[in-house]
Amino acid sequence: MAKDEGKTVKAERDAAAKAVIDNMAKLKAQRLAREALAPPVVVAKKKKSAAATKPGSKSAEKTPALAAWLAGQQSGGRRT
Repeated sequence: MAKDEGKTVKAERDAAAKAVIDNMAKLKAQRLAREALAPPVVVAKKKKSAAATKPGSKSAEKTPALAAWLAGQQSGGRRT
């Protein structure tokens, strides 16, 4: 009796998994067909802002090298 219940549970689980996989395949096919009909999307490149290109701006300043930064951290009392 327990073997029969195990078989039916497994069959139900397999049927549910197959239904999910079939549904995913159908949705993927629909998405691909919809994307094939749609015009291609053009992504515009971002331009650098004027503030980022100024020599005195904060983003244009170079950051210190890692070794120099670590030495500064150690001399400041940080050990980790």
